[in-house]
Amino acid sequence: MLGLFAFFYGTLHLLTWIVFVNYFDIPTMIDDIGKRPFITVGMATWTILFLLGITSNRFSIRKLGRRWQSLHRLVYVAGILAVIHFWWLVKADITLPRRWAFAIGSLLLFRIWWAYRGRLSLRS
Repeated sequence: MLGLFAFFYGTLHLLTWIVFVNYFDIPTMIDDIGKRPFITVGMATWTILFLLGITSNRFSIRKLGRRWQSLHRLVYVAGILAVIHFWWLVKADITLPRRWAFAIGSLLLFRIWWAYRGRLSLRS
């Protein structure tokens, strides 16, 4: 559910950019995606979240089998890209993006430690 909430929030964020910033002007949006790196990274993040969101159901889990877990490991990439997007978006005070980078980094380090710990216990 947390991942679906992240997708929902990202979709609202994208819709805000489409409706209130660009007023549905498609050529301007395409130009913006190519011209501004933080928007490019944000679109890549949203695309990953979209793929994860549409495959977060029982039917997709059955159909994809083991590939489902490999696909859903992209959530780590999405988390890193989201922090990069936020960091590049902020112009002056990077306190909040730095906190999010620390939080994501801490969670990823914990995840690496947890996986490594599990492999060590399997060897014994």
